[in-house]
Amino acid sequence: MRNKFIFWGIVVLIVTWTTALLLKNHLWIPILLTFLYILGIYNTYQTKHAILRNFPVLGYFRYIFEEISPEIQQYFIERETDGKPFPRHQRSAAYRRSKNVGDTVPFGTQLEINHRKYEGIKHSIYAKHPKEELPRVTIGGQDCKQPYNASLFNISAMSFGALSDRAQQALNRGAKKGNFYHNTGEGGISPHHLEGGDLCWQIGTGYFGCRDDHGNFNPELFTKYSNLENVKMIEIKLSQGAKPGHGGVLPGVKNTPEIAAIRHVKPGVTILSPPSHSAFSNAEGLLRFVHQLRELSGGKPTGFKLCIGDTKEFEEICEQMNILNIYPDFITVDGAEGGTGAAPPEFSDGVGMPLEPALIFVNRTLINYEVRDKLRIIASGKVLTSLDILRAVAMGADLCNNARGFMFSLGCIQALRCNTNTCPTGVATQDKMLIKGLDTNDKTERVYQFHKNTLHTCNELIAAAGRETYDQVDASMFMRGDEFEHLSDTYFPDILENVRKR
Repeated sequence: MRNKFIFWGIVVLIVTWTTALLLKNHLWIPILLTFLYILGIYNTYQTKHAILRNFPVLGYFRYIFEEISPEIQQYFIERETDGKPFPRHQRSAAYRRSKNVGDTVPFGTQLEINHRKYEGIKHSIYAKHPKEELPRVTIGGQDCKQPYNASLFNISAMSFGALSDRAQQALNRGAKKGNFYHNTGEGGISPHHLEGGDLCWQIGTGYFGCRDDHGNFNPELFTKYSNLENVKMIEIKLSQGAKPGHGGVLPGVKNTPEIAAIRHVKPGVTILSPPSHSAFSNAEGLLRFVHQLRELSGGKPTGFKLCIGDTKEFEEICEQMNILNIYPDFITVDGAEGGTGAAPPEFSDGVGMPLEPALIFVNRTLINYEVRDKLRIIASGKVLTSLDILRAVAMGADLCNNARGFMFSLGCIQALRCNTNTCPTGVATQDKMLIKGLDTNDKTERVYQFHKNTLHTCNELIAAAGRETYDQVDASMFMRGDEFEHLSDTYFPDILENVRKR
């Protein structure tokens, strides 16, 4: 494609220059075209910007509106606090950390600080010096033979199919360099996951990569892949926050022959995972399946992921843990605000429990059943910033996963085209013409830097709060608006009463 662009560009320039010279008029036209041609050639070879590699000239319009002309963006298009599901200021922070450039901002917060809705960290007058060593957490319970020492912050589940081959390669190489794990998503283990980074192999309801011809679980295939050296943990996906109770969706346009072969399905057709597992149908069956997968994998940490819905069902799982003496090594709690490549809007908007109450519920329930010390809790669901990570830890999590933040580190611009195969940055597409714009070496470094700089800021935040270790992070570290109302009632009752009368 690049050679065709060069060839036809030269042809157009020759014709334009010849015509202009013969007519001795309008020389500005070939001059402009020559400038644009040189600019286009340069952008097809540069590796920093996927948009410009894919759209060598038109791609500049995005940077003109979002970078070169902040006034246009500020007054006419999008403010720093606008944009869904992630506002511009959060995306910008992720980009800056990925590029390892200064992530400071001028002039103070642009958030509308309302004391009734405010939430922040209680800093200490006696702040500590932040530690350089990034936090880690060991995962592995009483029946685990191969405990895993995980980072506090890791890549959440994104399948090959939802993401491109180059995106997966960059994520895995970044995970290797930064010594954190990369969740495969339910689409199975592809060659692009095997770039040396640690893996958490997710087993969904479709059993992709370990299924028989009828779509049921295949123990032999599971044993083969689970014993790969790269695979450090096994995660059974019960549900995800963006579409709990609804199976995963791989649009047919993204189901290439390569992906179909990895998943053991037919190419070119939309793949809908079943809404629930065929290997079990109750709490006892789930825990026995956890035990089976742990044994088949050689004793690697095995757990499950879910979005909380009917709380009684989770309580039943905890009850069965003690009855059967089978405990998962970890539970991944996904919130209703979690992301996905494709889901019906009603599921994304109105099904499942948000992350914060879900974490509080899961943590307290495990404590009530006296099993909290036997496993780890992993938080997943819009945990993008350092503040999000610490908030999740305060609510009961031991470590966190994130997907969309790492997509930003790959160059994602939140174009919201994940389900159409037209992602302009080559991240969430199988279109080779678009994927070519994503340079794996450049994005590997950005994945690594995003992880490192995010956790470094976590260290700075707990130090500012006067804490020395992450074990000291709890809900008392945070302040909320209702506390300010209490302070007002205590110290300024007369003034507050006058304000209320107005």
